[in-house]
Amino acid sequence: MLSRVANAIYWMSRYVERAESIARFIDVNLNLMLDLPGTPMNHGTAEGLTGGLTGGGAGGQWGPLIDVGGDREAFFLKYDAATEANVRQFLTFDRDNPNSILSCLWHARENARSVREAISSEMWEQLNMAHLMIRDARAPACAQNDPHDFYASVKIASHLFCGLTDTTMSRNESWHFARMGRLIERADKTSRILDVKYFILLPTPDYVGTPYDSIQWSALLKSASALEMYRKQYRVLTPEKVVEFMVLDRQFPRAMRHCVNGAEQSLHEITGTPTGAFRNAAEQRLGRLLAELDYAGVEDLIAGGLHERLDRFQLQLNNVGDAIFQTFFALQPVEA
Repeated sequence: MLSRVANAIYWMSRYVERAESIARFIDVNLNLMLDLPGTPMNHGTAEGLTGGLTGGGAGGQWGPLIDVGGDREAFFLKYDAATEANVRQFLTFDRDNPNSILSCLWHARENARSVREAISSEMWEQLNMAHLMIRDARAPACAQNDPHDFYASVKIASHLFCGLTDTTMSRNESWHFARMGRLIERADKTSRILDVKYFILLPTPDYVGTPYDSIQWSALLKSASALEMYRKQYRVLTPEKVVEFMVLDRQFPRAMRHCVNGAEQSLHEITGTPTGAFRNAAEQRLGRLLAELDYAGVEDLIAGGLHERLDRFQLQLNNVGDAIFQTFFALQPVEA
């Protein structure tokens, strides 16, 4: 297939997954505010986002969401404080923010429009409806008056698109590029929300083991729709078990290891390279990342510094993305 078609399908899938993840984080945070009124944190300003206990306020619950996407600098160039209104506007409707829900669905739609011959008509119609829904002039009012229904509609739109992708596309290269993009994006967002919880949302050891701590860990699992599956497997809520479930679980579809494993399977289906071998940098880097997760233990992850390990994982995943671009999408010089 043409590299431009593969590139468009890959990023179409990534942008849809990114929009859903942002909707998840905002919706969970809205519920968290009901469980934790008057939180002791305050990350509502540029200085507060660096950590520390400096008082309460709504901004304390919303500031860390900016760090999930790594958009802190861009946010404070435009807004003075991380209030609920500012953060929700920035992450939902801000056209200048390339990671807002509106921008993600617009990019996904534009990529889909350029390759309509390679995807099903049902996929195009669903993505077009999702984009029109978020672009509607009434959308900001809906998000303000009934935010839970609004963000739920974004998540459902993404689920429908993912389901249509799986039920209307042949399992060819196009499908595998879409799946690989979706799983790489999902692994990245899982690592980021876990990093924010472990490094920012719990600012002091005094809260470890308290009801405040349990509510935060539950919120983290809810942000990945993982709370019910976690309870079925572990029952007791502990930081170590949550980290093990979200990072190393082989069966849960949003666990980092499960996502990386699925992305590697699709990559090998595209290239035809046997499993356990590599012929290009993308296969090498993704295989090395999967091997690290296969042989990692939760004790090693925490003892070695979970923040540092997650930060390294995100860097490795970015390197995988760069290698995928160079291997499949970049223009290569032609020998005379």
